[in-house]
Amino acid sequence: MTKKPSLLSRIMGTGNNSYEDDNYFGDPVPGDAHFEGTSEERHLRTDLRGSSKPAPQEEPEGELSVDVYQTPDSIVIKTLVAGVQPASVDVSLTREMITISGTRVDDREADEEDYFFRELYWGAFSRSIILPEEVDVDAAEASEKHGVLMIRLPKVNKNRQTKLKVRAR
Repeated sequence: MTKKPSLLSRIMGTGNNSYEDDNYFGDPVPGDAHFEGTSEERHLRTDLRGSSKPAPQEEPEGELSVDVYQTPDSIVIKTLVAGVQPASVDVSLTREMITISGTRVDDREADEEDYFFRELYWGAFSRSIILPEEVDVDAAEASEKHGVLMIRLPKVNKNRQTKLKVRAR
C-alpha cells in the first residue's frame, strides 16, 4: 500500500507522487473528459500541484523568481521586474494568496540570427504564492525601485482585541 502524502507535500509538489495515479487531489486532469473550468482555473490547479507544465493550448508564461520572508509584523515578497513598467504589473491579493503577473516587452534591436546568446525572458510572466499567514489586504503596499518589486503584506493580528460599546435602542 502506498503512503498518502502530507498536505504540504501535495501543495508543494514534493514527496511521493505515485499515490492513486498521480491524481491525489481528486480533481480532473488535462485530457480527462471531465476536465472543466476556465484557463485560469486550470492554471491554478496546475500551480497548486507544483507542476511546471503549461495548461494545454496556452502560451507558456515565465515564472517569477521570488524571495519571501517575514518580519514580526509583515510578510515581504521581493522579485525582479526589470524592463517592466510598474503600471503594467498586476498584483492580485487575497488574505491567503498573492498572484503577480505582467508582460516584459522585447524591443528587438537585432535579428534572431544575429544573437550569440539569448537568455533573457521576454513575454508574459506570473507567479502565485500561497501565503504562510493571513494578511491584511487593505493595508498591503507595493513599490518598485531599480527593477526590484517589493510587496509588504501586514499580518492579520489574531490576538488583537477591542471593546465594543453597547448602545441602547
